[in-house]
Amino acid sequence: MKLPLIALLFSMAVSTDAGATQIESLYDQQRQRTVPVSLTLPQEPTSCSREKPCPVAFISAGYGVPHQEYQFISRLLSSQGYLSVAIRHELKSDPPLSVSGNLYQTRQENWQRGAATLQFVRTQLAKTMIHYDFDQVLLVGHSNGGDLSALLINQGADFVTGLITLDHRRVPLPRDRSISVFSIRASDFPADQGVLYTNQEQDLYNRCVITIPNAKHNDMTDNGPEWLKGTIAKLLTGYLQQSSCKQLSSLVTP
Repeated sequence: MKLPLIALLFSMAVSTDAGATQIESLYDQQRQRTVPVSLTLPQEPTSCSREKPCPVAFISAGYGVPHQEYQFISRLLSSQGYLSVAIRHELKSDPPLSVSGNLYQTRQENWQRGAATLQFVRTQLAKTMIHYDFDQVLLVGHSNGGDLSALLINQGADFVTGLITLDHRRVPLPRDRSISVFSIRASDFPADQGVLYTNQEQDLYNRCVITIPNAKHNDMTDNGPEWLKGTIAKLLTGYLQQSSCKQLSSLVTP
């Protein structure tokens, strides 16, 4: 008998070696849409249980970047006890991302679709992966993936407790004290006005924005230089271990 797709995904994921990645797809019947995902288990999956569920992170890729090309982040999250779910948001049948006009307005179709996909993935995986905490999800997004992640939070998603963006540039970071926010910036492109926190807002909301000197926007993937991936990994580790913004800043070489 053929198993439902979600059941098949779960059975394959739990049989995967700790820290390894399983690539599969979910199917959104309501939107008639396939959602490719890559799941990486925590290094000690046997420690996850109903009583003590392990944390979950969703990784959203930059536009045009395969969702499998953030393995350095998935491995880091695995080492910190997370189930990471890398999600592909764009399909060949989707309209291209707008590059003209008021981008905050003209890219809404893409971002709204991405926000709906994050909600769908959370709902589907939570049905069967009962040893993981889908009520307190950490969102990680590079570029456009950070934009759609921030949009979901700004729309009031109640299952998100943290946001990490890698050089997203269009959607304002959440001004919400209940959401932990960390934004790692490259050096070659500025964010739009009002997207990042002012110095006063960083103090007010106890949030952190750090720029990595000489880092390029398009290099924040597996294909980037080792020094940059290493710096990002150190920053993410510090953030997950609740280091202060001052401590995180000290990890970046001027």
